[in-house]
Amino acid sequence: MKFNRRETIILAAAASALSLSGMAGVQAAEGDVIDVAKLMAPAGGLTDKAEGNADAPVTVIEYASPTCPHCATFHNNVYEPFKQAYVDTGKVRFILRPFARNAIDAAIFLLAEAAGEAHYHEVIATFFRTQNVWGMSDKPRDALFTVAQQLGFTEESFNAALTNQDVFNGIEALKNQALDEFKLTGTPTFYVNGKTLSGGKTLEQLAAEIDPLVPADFVAPAATATEIPTDTMAPAGGAMAPATETPAPAAQ
Repeated sequence: MKFNRRETIILAAAASALSLSGMAGVQAAEGDVIDVAKLMAPAGGLTDKAEGNADAPVTVIEYASPTCPHCATFHNNVYEPFKQAYVDTGKVRFILRPFARNAIDAAIFLLAEAAGEAHYHEVIATFFRTQNVWGMSDKPRDALFTVAQQLGFTEESFNAALTNQDVFNGIEALKNQALDEFKLTGTPTFYVNGKTLSGGKTLEQLAAEIDPLVPADFVAPAATATEIPTDTMAPAGGAMAPATETPAPAAQ
């Protein structure tokens, strides 16, 4: 199965834009502090898919790419204990921001946006878990569609997601903002209350940055679950089955 003409145009545009937007110029160094107000104003019109307490004392923003192996390592091995220790306890508000390094990244983020806010993180997590399967395929559309089907996408909704020009433009705007304003040098990059942390991090490394920012008298709110809708999925040009019906395949 090949990308159709419209998909090819959009994803080719992604590849072209990425090839022209290298990491030249002044770059942020480890530990540099970015204005939090600017970080919290994402470009392009796409809303942040935040997890955790909206009033948490610490906000962690991660720019990630689905094709990035270090991002996959973090999300497959570190994120769940990090979430249990900091997000679920109300200490951290976590935001995952798209950074599309290539056309495949763009396609996966398009699918995540199409799934809707309630299932956004599930889509990204599933592609990270299966990265060593679809990432090795010489038929990328087939490989992506196989995973997408397990998340409830139909051929119709898959095609609609990959041809959504407005969402694609938003993903590109986020990437350009990260490069131009925040001087991002690669993925993953974390911002802990604005402080730049580049590259993959362990739970211990993140804890060393976060713990001093949490007040000694901090009391977790009664409910810290992410406040997102759970009964609907955003339309993607066709019906979608619930994303939890079929489990994702385990990484080989």
